[in-house]
Amino acid sequence: MDQPYLEGGEQQQEMSFVDHLEELRWHIIRSVGSILVFAIAAFMAKGFVFHDIILAPSRTDFFSYKFMCEIGQRIGSDVLCIEDLGFTIQSRQMSGQFAMHIMVSLVLGLACAFPYAFWEIWRFIKPGLYPQEQQNSRGAVFWVSVLFAMGLLFGYYVVSPISINFLAGYQVDPTILNEFDLSSYISTLTTLCLACAFMFELPVIVYFFTKAGLLSPEIMKLYRRHSIVVILVLSAIITPPDVISQLLISFPLILLYEVSISVSRRIIKSDLKRLNENNA
Repeated sequence: MDQPYLEGGEQQQEMSFVDHLEELRWHIIRSVGSILVFAIAAFMAKGFVFHDIILAPSRTDFFSYKFMCEIGQRIGSDVLCIEDLGFTIQSRQMSGQFAMHIMVSLVLGLACAFPYAFWEIWRFIKPGLYPQEQQNSRGAVFWVSVLFAMGLLFGYYVVSPISINFLAGYQVDPTILNEFDLSSYISTLTTLCLACAFMFELPVIVYFFTKAGLLSPEIMKLYRRHSIVVILVLSAIITPPDVISQLLISFPLILLYEVSISVSRRIIKSDLKRLNENNA
């Protein structure tokens, strides 16, 4: 009599595990589906996507260049005004434009669907947390989405145009023309934007690591110099080989690191206060 009961218990446990995987599968399907929906929309809006978004930083009428020129004129100098970027974009492969069309559509689909996709994954993770952990993680989707959008916009409007302007005007000899392949231009633009977007998630990562007991403000202060070196190295890896774009990424990340220390400190104080109240 006991054996069937054990077998039934094992079967019930196995079914619960399978149901758990099935639920995860549907969350992933909906996340991927949202990315594909936005990717298809971007694919259909080819003219707007490429002319007004992707290729905009390659033209002198881009918002960032005009803004920099206005700042220069206000201080009485035209040095920040860009009249010619000095390069052309070409496609040297038969399937180059079509392949880049698909790749850009997928990247834009990921960028646009990221908040919903993260929300779907969070819906799967959240029920497994303790009630107190669920309470502490309120607003996670909002802050992850906001930081992702801030990083994406920072990469697109600040880092990318300055990097493109530097690389476009760099010549080892005046007889060498800068004629960039379409794939090279798009990979540089998307790498800079997505790298900034994900690196801006540092405060959220610190928040959860502190909650898990893996980080503390004292540890972060102790390794502040090491972290700055790591940030500089990462900035050098994801940016073109120019100092300006590396510093443009490094400074916000260093600022975010300092903000993360404050976040970690507030979490530790809140946990200690709660512990003292429970012991009282």
